[in-house]
Amino acid sequence: MPAPELPPLPALTRAEGELIDRYLEVLDLLGRINPARGGHTYGGLRAAQALVGRAAGLRDALALMHERGESELHGGTLGRALRTLDGERRARLVSVPPEDT
Repeated sequence: MPAPELPPLPALTRAEGELIDRYLEVLDLLGRINPARGGHTYGGLRAAQALVGRAAGLRDALALMHERGESELHGGTLGRALRTLDGERRARLVSVPPEDT
């Protein structure tokens, strides 16, 4: 049985697409570092080391948008792109999980 088809991404500029990609990379790394989720220090260390470069990529994507005159982030469109790319699940990995009861 074929996998269900994902909804299409909204139309994005190349710079917006780069912003979304870099943002999700940073989220993934922060999720790996999150001390409330447990894990091994070595994995967190490696993710923290990689975060430096990914944060610079995020900064560069935003700077490029600004240089091109893209002065606003269109939250509705970018939010749809993030939801399509599983951004909600990825962002939950950054938050503090609820207490076990």
